[in-house]
Amino acid sequence: MISEPLLHRMKILVVDDDRITVTLLEQLLQRHGYSRVMGVTDSREVLEICATFDPDLILLDLIMPEMDGFALLEALRSDASESFLPIVVLTADVSEEAKSRALEAGATDFLVKPVSQTEALLRIRNLLEVRRLHVLLENQRSALEEAVRERTAELRQTIAELQALNQRLPHSSGFSNV
Repeated sequence: MISEPLLHRMKILVVDDDRITVTLLEQLLQRHGYSRVMGVTDSREVLEICATFDPDLILLDLIMPEMDGFALLEALRSDASESFLPIVVLTADVSEEAKSRALEAGATDFLVKPVSQTEALLRIRNLLEVRRLHVLLENQRSALEEAVRERTAELRQTIAELQALNQRLPHSSGFSNV
């Protein structure tokens, strides 16, 4: 389990066209120690904000004017720069169609409004833990790949040096190649 202070420094983006909902979620998260929470009411700004804010988790309303949550999910998932970004859909639409459509579009989890504070906080914490572990794994994978590249280069250099010595050895010792 990852320490709470680490999780509380992770970035959460709240996206809902209802300012009251955004404010309530921001306050709830801040009251529970999350210090890097940003709220957005205009879904058209989300992609640009994600590029600069780089959230670790997104809470996303489905039904919004202009760009709805489904279109936003697809746009976020089409960005290949982020391999695992948890997106929790928040909506009052409890239909199976809405749930399956959201999950197919790339939602990681689904919460029905009005959201239970306890359930929301637990799911957020769990997804942030998974996100943090995923980031650690990616960092370790990158470090391991770099170490393999460096070691491979060293081995190639050693092989080249040995081959050069091997070519000079028979000539300098007076023996001929057979």
